[in-house]
This record gives sequence, C-alpha cells and structure tokens, in this order.
Amino acid sequence: MSRQASSKPLDQFPDQRRSLSPSMRIVLATDAWEPQVNGVVRTLTRTIAECRAMGHEVEVIEPSQFKTIPCPTYPEIRLALGAEEEIRERLRAFEPEAVHIATEGPIGIATRRICVEWKLPFTTSYHTKFPEYVSARFPIPVQVGYAYMKWFHKPSGRLMVATPTLRDELLAHGFRNVSPWSRGVDTEQFSPDLPRIYDELGGKDWPRPFWLNVGRVAVEKNIEAFLKTDLPGTKIVVGDGPARAELEEKYPEAKFLGARFGEELARCFRDADVFVFPSWTDTFGLVILEAMATGTPVAAYPAHGPIDIIPGSNAGAIDKDLRVACMAALECDRAAVRAYAEKFSWRASAEQFVENLQPYPEPERGRFWRRLRRIARLRKRAAA
Repeated sequence: MSRQASSKPLDQFPDQRRSLSPSMRIVLATDAWEPQVNGVVRTLTRTIAECRAMGHEVEVIEPSQFKTIPCPTYPEIRLALGAEEEIRERLRAFEPEAVHIATEGPIGIATRRICVEWKLPFTTSYHTKFPEYVSARFPIPVQVGYAYMKWFHKPSGRLMVATPTLRDELLAHGFRNVSPWSRGVDTEQFSPDLPRIYDELGGKDWPRPFWLNVGRVAVEKNIEAFLKTDLPGTKIVVGDGPARAELEEKYPEAKFLGARFGEELARCFRDADVFVFPSWTDTFGLVILEAMATGTPVAAYPAHGPIDIIPGSNAGAIDKDLRVACMAALECDRAAVRAYAEKFSWRASAEQFVENLQPYPEPERGRFWRRLRRIARLRKRAAA
C-alpha cells in the first residue's frame, strides 16, 4: 500500500461521553436540505431519523419553508429570504430544549442571531470547508472566509466536526469548543451483494479496471485531478453540477453518467474496482464509507476525511500522487474493505450528536420559555 500520512483514528477524540439525555425537543436549522443530494443532507436526514427512533422530537427549519432565491453559481441550492421572524415564531411555538445550527447560510445566520439575542444555548457543526469553497469560486481570500466562520461559530456551545484532523486545523485557526461527531453508513443499502450495473449503462465494451468518482461535479471537488491522472481502464463520473459540461467536453474518454440515486447509485459503487476521491475541501467524504460498504476500496489525497478514515484500514490508500494511491487501492481485498465499513453506524453517530447538544436544565428551561411568552404577549398588546 502507498505511503500513509500519520493520523489519529476517529475513535481517538478526547472522551467527552456523558449519559444520553432523556427524550428532548430538538430544533435543527439548516440551509442544506432535500432535494439537494450531498453528504451534508444525507448526514442530517439520517441523524434526524435516528434521533426520532431514539424518542427525541425534532423540528427541522429548512429552505423549502420560506421564499428562496438560487445560490449564485449554484442554482440547485436555494437560499432562504426573510426567514428570521418566522423562525422566531417557530422557536416560541416548539419551545426546544436544544438548538443545533448545521450550516452558516441565511437560515443559520437568522437562527444564530435569535439564539444570541435570547441567550438561548445552541450548538453548530462544520460540514464544509467554506473558506476554501468560496475562494475556489470567487476572488475572496481564504483568511476572510475563516474570519467569518470564526465569528459565526464563536457563540456556539459546541462546534461539532467529523474528524480529528479537522478539529486540529480549526483549533490552530483559533476555533474553540470543538467536539467529535463522526459519520455512519447504511450497510444494507450499500452492499457487496448488489448486481453489477455498468453493462446496463452502455459499458459492455469499457476496459477494466473501473475507476469511479461520485459527487457534485463542481470546481471545489477537484474532479479534474482524477480525470487527468494516467490510469488504465475506464474513468466513470456519477453526479451532476456546474462543471459537468466543461469536463465532459475536455475529457471525452471519461464516462459521465449523471446523477444516480438509491439502488442504482449503490450498484455504481459496487461495480467499480476503485473509488477515487480527489477532493481537498471536504470535511469527511461520506461517499468514502458508501464505497467501502460495497467492498470497493478508496484512493485519495491525504486530505481531511481520507487521512482520518483510510490509513491502517486495509480499505484503501492515500498519497500526494493520486496515481500511486489508485494503483495501491486496486490491490486491496474487497472483503476486508467491507469489514472496515461495518464498524460505522448511523445510530452511533446520532448518539454522539445528542451527547454534544447543550440543553437547558429543566427548571431554567421552563422559566426561559414562560418569560419569552410573556414578552411576546406584551409586544402584541403594545402593537394593537
């Protein structure tokens, strides 16, 4: 296997476990939600499903509940407008015992502002390397992005991150209260027992090995590094996005299959020989676990996510030379790859999420919402 960068495994965060809270009312505020298809949305939807199965009541505040506009350069993402007053009313009506703000967009900003104003404890999470993401699309220095992110997360009781490497980087940038929140994978949906698929998609004459990339086809995903790597066989890209047309024209030998979902997507993972993950800006890379769950090894750069998941796993390889990583991953035993993926579960991820929440103690919570209801009534009378 290729040279591995040193890294702390995912289970070597400082032990912050405490007994799980009883059933709680949890608000989750997010700018990333369905119909978006990405790792953040999959993480949030699975976490919410597990939290509800554990007996918690979860209220989701997301873009489709408000008037929206398309995100510049990425129209598939909708940005909420004028959401703050409605969010206030929903918080008052739901009376949450814990608030989690998952993203730093308009909904996240509005919810943060309300929580700071009300002195309501809340937690946040860091899903995307936002400074690098913005800098790749606009002439904005990375340090400006980090200044914004530090401002946004500073009042958070806990900032949840997916890997020890990302935690260390954020601490070096001056972030605080950083806590672990790892990820899971559905090992039933993503299975090595699925039937092959590429022959059905026109690939009967494609030479093997099959090198696969799955995700948003956008500049920050660094897919071109994969496409220009000298590899035998066939390169396959599953996904859609603003860079697809340009890359498809530039690399006509690669197979662009568009977005795939459900079992079709899982079969795409299963039928690949190696999953190639060239991103430097992801904070975890949920697709890494999904590929591994089908038995497909992963090749990647030593970036956040891969550097925490792959070294020592026998499920892939990392290297600064992507070709070296790819050829090393090709030698991995698929049964060992699957066995490693089975160590990750969404229930464990959701339990860690709940442990990180910062609920008010019961007596203070009751007083807080009674006081807020009284203030709201007084304001309504004054406005009448």
